[in-house]
Amino acid sequence: MAEPTPRRNEPRLRPAHLLFEPVAAVADPEHFFGLESMDDPGALLARATELTQAFRGATDRAVEFQAMAAAQLADPRRFDRLTAADIAARAEWTEDYAKKMVEFGRDLLKGSEDAEPAEPV
Repeated sequence: MAEPTPRRNEPRLRPAHLLFEPVAAVADPEHFFGLESMDDPGALLARATELTQAFRGATDRAVEFQAMAAAQLADPRRFDRLTAADIAARAEWTEDYAKKMVEFGRDLLKGSEDAEPAEPV
């Protein structure tokens, strides 16, 4: 099960970097980030675990961006705002899930407005 996404006061852990997949390798259905060519089971487990964590992190982050976009599209201040049903149709969600995502997105957007600006690295 994926770990919960860190909130405002918790530092966000950075997932492992996904390695670039060349076009020829992506076309081969047996090729997956070079895992199929690894002989050492310990190294295979380590790299597969890194990829799992990276994909989970990417999924969590993408869901947050979906929620923020849904909230922005449903914003009543927009002249072209969408209903939850319209958002659900675009994202291939149920209407109830779209409503929850809009609320989640509003919370995220509100939190980003309340947060102090990050210092440059």
